Amino acid sequence: MTTSVSVWLVLVLALVAANLPFFSQKLFGVIARPSPKSLGVRLLELLALYLLSGLVGLFLENRAGQIVPQTWEFYAITVTLFLTFAFPGFVYRYLLRHRD
Repeated sequence: MTTSVSVWLVLVLALVAANLPFFSQKLFGVIARPSPKSLGVRLLELLALYLLSGLVGLFLENRAGQIVPQTWEFYAITVTLFLTFAFPGFVYRYLLRHRD
């Protein structure tokens, strides 16, 4: 797998993972819940999926070569990018009117 394919894979995975909590009533898209998810549960799920997508990126970076040490700026930017990716799902869940 080339480096550019790895980068695109991580970006697409992050885009899907960022929107999953807002488009599904199930935890992580697979675990059924008896009641609808609250915003707090969705945010915790968003955090867990951010960490999971980061681990996938770390794994792919390790396979490509040496892992580059990161500082706090890297994590601030990736969290911001992940939250930006989550915006369409948030708009769909909380700002659009749904027909009942």
